[in-house]
Amino acid sequence: MYKIAIIRESRSDDRRTPLVPAHIKELLSTFSDLSISVQPSEHRCFSDQEYEEQGAIITEDLSACNLVLGVKEIEPDLLIPSKSYMFFSHTSKIQPDNSAAAQGTPGMDKKELLKEILKKKITLIDYENIRDDLSRRYLGFGRFAGIVGCYNSLNLYLETLGQKPMPRAHELNSYEKLKDNIGKRDFGNARIIITGDGRVARGSLEFLEFANIQKVLPDEYLQYNNSSAIFCNLPTSAYVSNKDGNVFDLQHFINAPEMYISVLDKYMPSTSMLISSHYWDPKSPRLFEKKDIEKYNNLKVIGDITCDVNGSIPTTSRPSTIIDPYYYIDRTTLQEINQHNQALAIMAVDNLPSELPKDSSKEFGDGIVKEVLPYILEKDDGRIKRATITENGYFLPSYKYLTNYINTK
Repeated sequence: MYKIAIIRESRSDDRRTPLVPAHIKELLSTFSDLSISVQPSEHRCFSDQEYEEQGAIITEDLSACNLVLGVKEIEPDLLIPSKSYMFFSHTSKIQPDNSAAAQGTPGMDKKELLKEILKKKITLIDYENIRDDLSRRYLGFGRFAGIVGCYNSLNLYLETLGQKPMPRAHELNSYEKLKDNIGKRDFGNARIIITGDGRVARGSLEFLEFANIQKVLPDEYLQYNNSSAIFCNLPTSAYVSNKDGNVFDLQHFINAPEMYISVLDKYMPSTSMLISSHYWDPKSPRLFEKKDIEKYNNLKVIGDITCDVNGSIPTTSRPSTIIDPYYYIDRTTLQEINQHNQALAIMAVDNLPSELPKDSSKEFGDGIVKEVLPYILEKDDGRIKRATITENGYFLPSYKYLTNYINTK
């Protein structure tokens, strides 16, 4: 019998789960030689009883399980030697601030996490790397990151206008309630830019459809003179340009992002809110530099959904939290200050889907049931092997570059 377990999340503010109770019932009815254990949790968005009613075994002890599923990184001291784990390790994309000490927020040092995984001879499968032959991801919380990040950013914008803000997303705890609230608000003559064309951006754009804000094309955005609120989605080809002056080629950009520069500047004079929803490679250009902030006189809010600290948005000095989602930057010193009318307001929550844990977990778990577990329990078509970072104390060939990463100070 193959035994799967769902671990209790380390962060108490993350109520998501990789599988919801309905998935337990579906999996147990599909695979006869399968058992599923669930570690009890007081903060998970579904109760232990709901899992038990669908056939799960509620137990603290996961030592008999073959595969342990989580959502976010698992504390190193909780890892059981020689087991297989699947979670978002956030280790493949090496960044300078990829550690808890650097971020100054709840989290853990990724280097130490990888070292412990190697030491304990754990097989690590990363959700982020489960992709098809064209490198398209099968799994992600990106759509709900975009939805909640957009809601939070619009809520912050209302605050800068002196309006009464809407309830927080986690208080509403339902996508339907978010949609009901956003349609009742007036955003004046807001000028909103949304970068990206992936899942996160699509989530933001989907949500804006309920905000009664008009969508315009990039060229229209530059020339728009009416007083109504508008938003514009900038795909990658609109906000970066090849240094050599060649026509934009997406595959070339993916392979050689260092050969490109940002051209976002031309859109910024009238922009009052920037929502960053694009994937950022550390070799890619930043959207703008810190020195540019002083000339962006109309910019009131930056919603950094991607939340790469000191990444594509240089004013994102730290992640914010669900309970305290906003902070404020002085436009001249670029230091964090108390809120005032002239400050630049930042939304940079790093676990946005956790604000709608039931909705986002259901969608994520649907992907695991359909696109992942059949290839573990039956025959792998290559997607699981490609996503496996470590095995038997070693990095697999595609991830050997991480050896240098964990050994540098």
